[in-house]
Amino acid sequence: MINIDAQNHVKGKSIYLDDIQEIQGTLYALTFDATVAHAKITSIHLEEALKRKGIVTILTAKDIPGENQIGGIFPDEPLFADGEVHFRGQVIALIVGTTEHHCRQAAKLIQVVYEELPIITDPRVAQAQNKLIMPPRQFTLGNVAEAWSQCEYIFEGNSDVNGQEHLYIETQGAYARPKEDGSIVISSSTQGPTAVQKMVARVLGIPMHKVEIDTVRLGGGFGGKEDQATPWAVMVALATQLLHKPVKMAMHRMDDMRMTGKRHPYAADFKIGLSKDLKILAYEVTHFQNAGAAADLSPAVMERTLFHSTNAYFVPNVSAKAYSCKTNLPPNTAFRGFGGPQGKFVIEAAIVKAAESLGISPAIIQKKNLVVDGDELSYGQILQQTNAHASWDACMTAYDYEAQKQRVADFNKNNTRYKKGLAVQPICFGISFTNTMMNHARALVHIYHDGSVVVSTGAVEMGQGVNTKMLQIVTEIFGIAPSKVRIESTNTLRVANTSPTAASAGADLNGKALQLACNALLDRLKKVAQNEFVATDIQIKDEQIIADAKATSMTWVDLILKAFTLRVALSENAHYATPTIHYDKTKEKGHPFAYHVYGTAIHEVTVDCLKGTYDFDQVNIVHDFGQSMNKDVDNGQIEGGVVQGIGWMTLEEIVYNEQGRLVSNALSTYKVPDIYSVPKQINIKHLETDGHELAIKKSKAVGEPPLMYGLGAYFAIRDAVKAFNPKADLAINAPYTPEKVLIDLYKK
Repeated sequence: MINIDAQNHVKGKSIYLDDIQEIQGTLYALTFDATVAHAKITSIHLEEALKRKGIVTILTAKDIPGENQIGGIFPDEPLFADGEVHFRGQVIALIVGTTEHHCRQAAKLIQVVYEELPIITDPRVAQAQNKLIMPPRQFTLGNVAEAWSQCEYIFEGNSDVNGQEHLYIETQGAYARPKEDGSIVISSSTQGPTAVQKMVARVLGIPMHKVEIDTVRLGGGFGGKEDQATPWAVMVALATQLLHKPVKMAMHRMDDMRMTGKRHPYAADFKIGLSKDLKILAYEVTHFQNAGAAADLSPAVMERTLFHSTNAYFVPNVSAKAYSCKTNLPPNTAFRGFGGPQGKFVIEAAIVKAAESLGISPAIIQKKNLVVDGDELSYGQILQQTNAHASWDACMTAYDYEAQKQRVADFNKNNTRYKKGLAVQPICFGISFTNTMMNHARALVHIYHDGSVVVSTGAVEMGQGVNTKMLQIVTEIFGIAPSKVRIESTNTLRVANTSPTAASAGADLNGKALQLACNALLDRLKKVAQNEFVATDIQIKDEQIIADAKATSMTWVDLILKAFTLRVALSENAHYATPTIHYDKTKEKGHPFAYHVYGTAIHEVTVDCLKGTYDFDQVNIVHDFGQSMNKDVDNGQIEGGVVQGIGWMTLEEIVYNEQGRLVSNALSTYKVPDIYSVPKQINIKHLETDGHELAIKKSKAVGEPPLMYGLGAYFAIRDAVKAFNPKADLAINAPYTPEKVLIDLYKK
């Protein structure tokens, strides 16, 4: 089945936030934000702005009827700055007018007097000054201190990895409309409708049942709309509640980039010890997370960094420590991989440093240390159904890695200006929210008299094809045509208390809940048919009822009408909670993941050693999909994830100056992969496995894992640079932009 949204997308018929038909009298909102990164607000002057044509009101912290607080994990993030600003782009006021143009003109007339305070942008500086979001956390396994004496080789170093702009095509926004009795409905471009509902209720000082959040689809999210879609929805809701008018906000790209958090930049120190036969015996790492000015999701992101600090390798002695450092930047947030890629990059850097020092290929160390069944990870989970070796071996065989190595070596021997590089990137990524309580979902299914079906879940469609997979579940269970099924928008009044669509768990959690609901309905319908035909076995195929293996004259519609006349319930609300998972944060041990996803990628790159530019010739992948529900959708996720990971590792560079101002604030200064910079070939092979029982229909999650393959792009470029300049002592800091490549090519 192709993505069910595909046709409407290409025809321009899909409804996004900015496509919602506006109610007469709709007002428009624009934020007024801080122009300094850290300061006390001495005074705010709104008088001249309020006199501007078309301006209805300007709201500040004093206008909030409830709490001026939108912090999720910690209550440390005001909706509007009150007395002090902590980053450039922090919202001070909300301008509401009859047009956005009028609001922008008014914004120029607002005057704020600041008393500037010291600015911190570097996480290491923040940690040294004890500016932390929370106390540090540490995962341990074995005894690292004792293990060093057993190591034949020990290597130390540091590694930094930059942030990444989400660059969803649809910018942040929301549209609020008043209802009766003080209720409000908000169309929000959010991955977490319940989180928006909760914060609107908190800020407005009303119960959650008076707040309806409705999300049809997103034009991309990538984690940037998990928590950070919330403030914009709360702001328009506040304006609507106070003015009793519909209010809309759709942010401009540069405003969005300036005011929102990114993937967390990290700095890290590492130490790795190997035996004579290249087994990793000990690994010690300290991560310094740049959280920005408020917690947002940083504690959870840091936790996943620790969970994935050893990637796909078994290390018997581990010490992984992480600091969440408070800086004067916009609060950084979730981004595809949620801290895992940052943790994985450091151990890959450590392996590469060891391999270069020993004069061997990193692939030798990687293969020798891949996890197997029964291995214990630093957080206590014992691995089962591991496919690290299987994906590695299949990748090496399918793409003839040995022949590829020889071809690359021959090319480099015969070419001066151009050099090729190779890198192998294995992955192991855990699937579940690491906060156990978030691993549950609900689904609501109605069957109507005519046999048509409407489905509501907590899953938000944002281009990943989750609606297509939900449709597949319904049609396969009921044996009916896709045309009979409608997947409704995600709505907090239909399906309440949802977890965000994130952590690669959207299809698993919501799909399992939907499966339970459909099977409960099917059981009722089968009993009706059993009584009708005095049969023991009832099947529904192509909307025809089959009794004891014989086709009957009864259709799906006939069965539904019969059930209705017998007063059989044709609606079901089901709940699913992932079993087996648990985690004890006091001991930093447990079983936090339902299962792990494995895979291996081989990157081949050609570097122009005169210009520092590079082309990715091919990325060859063998991936552990389990029993893929939809290969087209899943392959699309792999391709998109790989390219996004390559972009993060190579072209995309977030730059703030010392004053905390975003310099890379537009697509003219922030480069993302386009059609000319993606790999010439992305080859994907599905690893033949049985899948996992906790994956929906044994089809493993595929949202986040493929981004991790992008790490190999960095090391492939480095391999090519080393082929040109073998004696250079190179740092291991990402992204590896063409400018940095050029410097390294001629580094002494």
